[in-house]
Amino acid sequence: MIDVLRATSVIVTALANGAAAVVPCLEVDEARQIAANLPPGTALLGGERGGLLIEGFDLANSPHEYKAERVTGRTIVFTTTNGTRAIQQCRLAKRVLFGAFVNLTAVCEALRQVDGPLHLLCAGTQDRITREDSLLAGAIAARLLAWDNSLAANDEAVLLAAAWRDFEQSCPEGRAEPQALGATLRHSRGGRNAIGTGNEADIDAVARMDASPVVPELDFASGRIVLR
Repeated sequence: MIDVLRATSVIVTALANGAAAVVPCLEVDEARQIAANLPPGTALLGGERGGLLIEGFDLANSPHEYKAERVTGRTIVFTTTNGTRAIQQCRLAKRVLFGAFVNLTAVCEALRQVDGPLHLLCAGTQDRITREDSLLAGAIAARLLAWDNSLAANDEAVLLAAAWRDFEQSCPEGRAEPQALGATLRHSRGGRNAIGTGNEADIDAVARMDASPVVPELDFASGRIVLR
């Protein structure tokens, strides 16, 4: 599941920085109730509505807020406008992994080991495609196809892989790097939304390619996202 700006980037960052788990919730009231039922001092409420911190929540949806000193050992009860809704669309999958540019190589290595069909689900914004999610899906598809040219890819995956390769070729020395990625993400729908809500710094945070080696995975039994 992909939501570059910003849910999957936050989930990767929180777990990489020592959070015990992330509990995805559809609604704000649901998140509050779940957090209230956890042992005192163990939960943090995180997320956004309209790109902004929810009243009474501890953390918004910005990766830089999920530092180790804040989240280590804590359970993040998490709800966002698009990302946590997209997670619900994965409920019939055998496994659900979470990808972002910050764990690009790690998630590709994990997907490389999967035996069976792979679906790259982009959260988008309000049920519409977004460039930032499509670029990451293309980066994943391009790498998997380069590793194994016998893989069968549908037209969407082929088109997005080509879009990613075009982006790479436009970068200095034909290699993607965070500065160029951040500049491109600023012109995506998610990037424009982040700028409009005063969260432009998040764009550079989510563009830090391979900043983390972890791959979050949804544990269906508990409904929590934990480290793979």
